[in-house]
Amino acid sequence: MHMTEELLDERAFSKLQWRCRRGLLENDLFIERFFRQFGASLTVRQANALGMLMDLSDNDLLDVNMGRKSLAEVSAPLDREDVQEVLSLLRKNC
Repeated sequence: MHMTEELLDERAFSKLQWRCRRGLLENDLFIERFFRQFGASLTVRQANALGMLMDLSDNDLLDVNMGRKSLAEVSAPLDREDVQEVLSLLRKNC
């Protein structure tokens, strides 16, 4: 198995959950649903991409989750395949 396709271990998962705590309730709800549905199968690569999304401001993250802005509009370096994949998983629970 490729290193980045390894499942996230419990300690890294716990750290990621802590890092994903947000100031806007709407973002917390998106993220909570994401972890509930995909947490057990989250890979290291997906966790890294989610971590990159967490670098966005709360308002930009909400706009991206809701489809009001694209990743390119808020941060060009985030307009990547891995980040797009995680974003589509986040949006599945809208």
